[in-house]
Amino acid sequence: MPKSQTISYRPVDLARPHGLSAQAIRNYESDGVIPPAQRTPTGYRAYGEQHVLAVGAFLALAKAYGHGPAGVIMRAAMQGDLNTVFTTIDSGHARLIRDRETLSAVEAAADSLVDLPLPAPAGLPAALPVGALAHRLGVTPATLRKWEQAGILVPARDRASQQRLYSPDDVRDAELAHLLRRGGHGLSHIATVLGQVRAAGGAEALAASLADWRARLITHGQAMLSAAARLAEFLAVPPEGVSGGTARRSPRQRG
Repeated sequence: MPKSQTISYRPVDLARPHGLSAQAIRNYESDGVIPPAQRTPTGYRAYGEQHVLAVGAFLALAKAYGHGPAGVIMRAAMQGDLNTVFTTIDSGHARLIRDRETLSAVEAAADSLVDLPLPAPAGLPAALPVGALAHRLGVTPATLRKWEQAGILVPARDRASQQRLYSPDDVRDAELAHLLRRGGHGLSHIATVLGQVRAAGGAEALAASLADWRARLITHGQAMLSAAARLAEFLAVPPEGVSGGTARRSPRQRG
């Protein structure tokens, strides 16, 4: 659009479509996540089409990647630092991939885990010592201690002997860890999976929540796709001037 036809917007004009305040737009400018405003001859802020696109891009990026990374992306974009732009975006996608891998691992193990006999077999105490649990799984006690160091298992301790004691929930976690370990997953990944199991309140509750978990990941991916489109629109528009004196405002709407 020729500069002579450039439309000027007030902060409130940029804010209203997004349900924001005019102050939020001024804050975005101060934080450097949208380009600096032009000024009218009387000193008022005047924004152009590039600012409209910048606000939309920043909000879409914030929804997809969080406010911190969105700010990094927008500042780098305005400086022409596309390496930082794409590195930050790639990091967000890498996290989403890890989340999908975690979900797939839980989905693969959940059905088997629900069918596992969680209570200790007949003749064994409800709280298993490390040797008994190791024998049950076919691993060494050193392996269980390594899993504990990784945050996979959190057994209680006998007050007198300080011996590790594994409850039925610990046995459940150890069974799932063993399944995932046989599947080739690393200890840190397994610890993440077990955290999801505990947060869901057990294997059956986890299985019931998997569909919602996957839906959230799909929504996250869609937000990233939308953010990419908004950012591309912003990057495609060169910096433009804003016609002085055309910003529309009431006497009380300054700056």
